[in-house]
Amino acid sequence: MSPAPQDPLPPPPRQGAGHLLPQPAERAPDPGPVHGIVPPHLLRRIADGPTGQSADAARRTLALGARTTATREVRAARTGRTDAPTGTRPQSSPDAPSASAGLLPPHIAQRLPRPDPAARPAVPDGRAAAAGTTPATAPGAATSAVPEAGLIYLAQPGALHESIADCFGAMTAQHQRGQRAEEADWLIGAGLFTDAVQGVALRSMKAPGTAYDDPVLGKDPQPDSMAHYADLPHDAENDNGGVHINSGIPNRAFYLAATGIGGRTEEGAGLLWYDALTRGGLPRDADFATFAAATLAAAEARHGADSAERAAVAEAWRTVGVLEGEA
Repeated sequence: MSPAPQDPLPPPPRQGAGHLLPQPAERAPDPGPVHGIVPPHLLRRIADGPTGQSADAARRTLALGARTTATREVRAARTGRTDAPTGTRPQSSPDAPSASAGLLPPHIAQRLPRPDPAARPAVPDGRAAAAGTTPATAPGAATSAVPEAGLIYLAQPGALHESIADCFGAMTAQHQRGQRAEEADWLIGAGLFTDAVQGVALRSMKAPGTAYDDPVLGKDPQPDSMAHYADLPHDAENDNGGVHINSGIPNRAFYLAATGIGGRTEEGAGLLWYDALTRGGLPRDADFATFAAATLAAAEARHGADSAERAAVAEAWRTVGVLEGEA
């Protein structure tokens, strides 16, 4: 008779190769839902795995996501208040600090310009449908309040929402490490897995689809271009149209733009993405092509129509198949 399957995350203090994610030193007797940055497609794989601690934690987190989704409209602009009606945003005076002030790390916030009040940047509630809230130690932890223009949390606009968080998280991590764009690893969630997992991170912005390939977790499903776009149903069971999956496409575009421009990401592509979000005119249902056009306009406004920076941004979006021909 074959032995019973082992829980991939045995409780501490036992050590060994069975851990998928690092465990805390102590565990509450009746833990609530686990908050983290693990996307729902990974949570479902863990929840369907061997019965035990990790499967229970994944199921609790998925349940939290379902309750969160039930309390707000997926298509509503994401605001700082979960009870705000659709389309409303927190009010601020022209003299108030930007939406990111005090929420992004100071060394990043002070480098970003004040957004145009007419742009009405939204302050997201920081709770993706099934991902919970980002732990403070992970890249992207300080980006839950980066202005995201009230993008609806569905399909391409929702994937842009997820990508923007990754972009600013990567930029923050690079600043903390003193890295130039070309020196960074461009991994999101590096170090979350243990040696039990065949993978290096939750996502790779440089090479979407390559972050992991594991018997329990499956293969990283993120596409690296529009040629592999995952056209999924727009419902909770399919991650609202694959918002955590298709974000790989704009993620790679940001990586390509940042390395194409060169230098510090916060001084190059990061500023252009921020401008695209805050200068106004970006619709709530912006798709990848609409956002690409906004970043090109930002590059032209800062550096000129014939600048190397604008050319790098255009080439990035062409490489991932969002733009075609001359842009």
